[in-house]
Order: sequence, then structure tokens, then C-alpha cells
Amino acid sequence: MIITVSAAAHSYDILLERGSLKRAAEQFDLDRRVLIVTDTGVPAEYSERVAALSARPFVEVIEQGEQSKSMQSLERLLSRMVAEGFTRSDCVVAVGGGVVGDLAGFAAACYMRGIDFYNIPTTVLSQVDSSIGGKVAVDFEGYKNIVGAFYPPMGVIIDPDVLSTLSERQIANGLAESVKAGLTGDSELFELFERGDIAENMDKIIERSLLFKRSVVERDEREGGCRRILNFGHTVGHAIESECGLSRYYHGECVALGMLPMCSPDVRARLLNVLKRLNLPTHSGCNIDNLIENMRHDKKCYGDDIHAVFVDRVGQCEVRSMPFEQFAAQIKGADI
Repeated sequence: MIITVSAAAHSYDILLERGSLKRAAEQFDLDRRVLIVTDTGVPAEYSERVAALSARPFVEVIEQGEQSKSMQSLERLLSRMVAEGFTRSDCVVAVGGGVVGDLAGFAAACYMRGIDFYNIPTTVLSQVDSSIGGKVAVDFEGYKNIVGAFYPPMGVIIDPDVLSTLSERQIANGLAESVKAGLTGDSELFELFERGDIAENMDKIIERSLLFKRSVVERDEREGGCRRILNFGHTVGHAIESECGLSRYYHGECVALGMLPMCSPDVRARLLNVLKRLNLPTHSGCNIDNLIENMRHDKKCYGDDIHAVFVDRVGQCEVRSMPFEQFAAQIKGADI
């Protein structure tokens, strides 16, 4: 199926279909110089397929992990494009998870003030969330996504077949973002996690997650209003990432933990059951004071206040502005 996303710069299509990776040349303009960015955790055959379909392919393989989403990696990609004579008529293709997509997209946004960018997400997390919406970034000075841009891709291919190489933990890591989508805007999706066969419904989960996120980003492309609901679980989650490190938890696992203190007691109880069903963590073990200090640097802080997303009822959410100290007291009272 084709899901079309409207953005201020241009509209773009997401092709969601099993086996679609082999059709990349039908969806993307690859008849030019193509910088293909992937990482060491992605099967090489995926980037090789894209290279075989490209007129002048150049493959850059970065190390797997959040540490590669850095200014140093950005410089490496930009240097490669300069060395190979890339012009404004050439393009970048990301083949990998969220780190690859964020880094490659930001490189495309920076090079010559912007060249075409395509995305082929290969993890559940990137397929259900980061591949749509146009946010690209790198981490800097220990803070996640603090340097970046809004730069929508020209096209996205989502092939669920590529998920077959992922571990159960990586699949659950990505599904945390779909759980977030269900909690904040799709009660039927959340109920599927409570009672449905998750493996058999993977394509449906990806589709519903994408449709939910599209409905939000089309109304608020640059996070000035309702798009803030997509940050549910991320304020606390990003702090856990900074404090505990991604060697201990994956991003989706941090988001799962970050959702818990932002729910009403009834919703929290249902969420705990879902997290346990997915084998996602329910307690971080992090120093709470250090988490709160990290949250002071969150992009959603405005002076002495913070904008945070709360869910009191499954399928509905609310962005509340409150003094940071009040927010910190609520986090301290939660058992995370």
C-alpha cells in the first residue's frame, strides 16, 4: 500500500509492502550519484541491492549504535560526498534503523543546503516511527538530537520482510513506539497489544502506527502544537538514555520506561501488562536525581516550565505545561 504524507516542502510516498526493497529503483530516482548509508548491524545484502539499482553508488558503512549519530560521523559523510563530486542533483539513501536515517537525512539536509534524501528503514522502530515526519539530527555534547533539522525525505520504502533478521529484543524495542501510538491516539491498536497475536499482526501494527503519526505530523510539521504528543514517554526516556546509556537500554526500552510515570493509575496498570507481554523493562534502576537534571536540558523546557504529555485514558492524551519543580516531584514519586 502507498501512504502519502504532505509536508510544507513537498509530499512524499511511503511504500509499505513485503518484498518492496527489490523495487527501490521504481520508487526512487537512483539514476545519479547515490550515497548509500548503512551500519554494521544491517545485513550487507540490503545496501548491496540498492547499490545494484543505482547508476553511481557509493556505500558508507558506519558502526552500529547511537555513538555513530555524531558530528564526527556527519563530517565523514559530508567529506565522502565532496570527495566523490556530489552536486545538488545527487542524493542520499539511508538503509538502516533510526540512527542511520537521522544521520543520513541530516547530511543530506546540510550538503549544498539540501539534496534529495530517501529512507529505507530496516528496524521495527524506524519503520513505525522515525521514517516518517522529517526530523533528522545528531547528538551533541551528550544530549540526544540537539543539533538537527526538519527535512522530509523524497520517498520511503518499508519492507516488513527485512525484519526477519532482527532479534526478539530489537522487535520489542521498536514496538514500544507503536504502544505509544496506541496510548496517545489509537485505542484499538493498544488493545491489539493487550490481546492480539503480535507477530501475525505486524503489518497491521506498522500501518496503524504510520497512519497515526501521519495524522499528527500533517497537522503540525514543526512541532509547534499537537505534534508534541509524539513526545509521550520521551522526556523521561531521553533522560534514561543519557543517564544509563544505550549499552544498557535501547531507545524504545527507554521510551517504554518513560511512559509509565506519565499515565493515570488505571492506564499505567494496563501499560505494565503490555510491557511485560513484550518483555520490555518496567524499572530503570537509574539515579532519579540524575534523570531530573538531564530533563532540565530537554527541548521541551521553556524557562522554568516544561511541556509534558500525559495519558489519563487509552487513546487520548494531553500536553500540560507545569513548573519544572512540580514535574520533577511527580517523576520522583514514580517508581521508575
